[in-house]
Amino acid sequence: MLAAYISHADCLLHEMGDGHPECPARLAAINDRLIAQGLLDVMEHFDAPLVSMQALARVHSKDYLQRIFSLSPGEGYLRIDPDTLMNPHTLQAARRAAGAAVLATDLVVQGKHRIVFCNVRPPGHHATIDEAMGFCFFNNVAVGIRHALEHHQVQRVALIDFDVHHGNGSESVFYDDERVLMCSTYQIDIFPFHVAGEQSPRRINIGLPARSRGELFQKAVEDHWLDALDRFRPELIYISAGFDGHVLDDMGGLGLLERDFAWVTRQMVHLAEKHAGGRVISCLEGGYELDALARSASSHVKALLGLDV
Repeated sequence: MLAAYISHADCLLHEMGDGHPECPARLAAINDRLIAQGLLDVMEHFDAPLVSMQALARVHSKDYLQRIFSLSPGEGYLRIDPDTLMNPHTLQAARRAAGAAVLATDLVVQGKHRIVFCNVRPPGHHATIDEAMGFCFFNNVAVGIRHALEHHQVQRVALIDFDVHHGNGSESVFYDDERVLMCSTYQIDIFPFHVAGEQSPRRINIGLPARSRGELFQKAVEDHWLDALDRFRPELIYISAGFDGHVLDDMGGLGLLERDFAWVTRQMVHLAEKHAGGRVISCLEGGYELDALARSASSHVKALLGLDV
């Protein structure tokens, strides 16, 4: 099979209380939609392994890892920040989510699959080298990328992030790493608020104003990402796939639709076919309105597979 699908039941056990938007139902909504669309029939299924401490330590500091593991509660909830809580199953779920990115990397670098979608949680792109925040504990996609760079000796990796919230954690991890080109779009003036506005050859942040619709999003990608990615010639493309920019998702204020997520995904698949042997790894980030999330993720997976949306 061309594509792989990675998830794990442990990712359903982490939860942060009734009414919290980052809930286990997110994964179930996506999984159910992919089944209904027949997409899981054409993808090989894998259970996400537990990430190793070695893989985590390529991204997170020793002090942070010791601290976050020591904080795991025996019962109830422990609040990490105003929006982020741990329950007794959180670290297990987080280790599965990061482990999915490592397994995905192995699958594509070893030539077993070209496309991998990781339907896992908690998300990761806000987790910095030494801090959990924004629903995130380990930076899943960064763990996968560092595994590609350090274990498999991949030389050039592109990280694409179209979540409504800027991937500040991912940017902090790769800020000085010339092997990684990070291209992001996000809504300005919402969490995490302190986005660096300057551009660099390895960091392309495009902030969009509230109520931006697909035309402006696509223009930002065309004007700022595509030529830079073409010049960079990535050997592997990772996507932090956040669908909370959907018009129905109240975690942000953008006006994107399923077709916009499919469009940007097709652009990345085209670049991957040109430079990276078609290799694309996608890891779920945001997306909290369940029906919109499921439809958006399904459109994204269809585009990854080269199917009509």
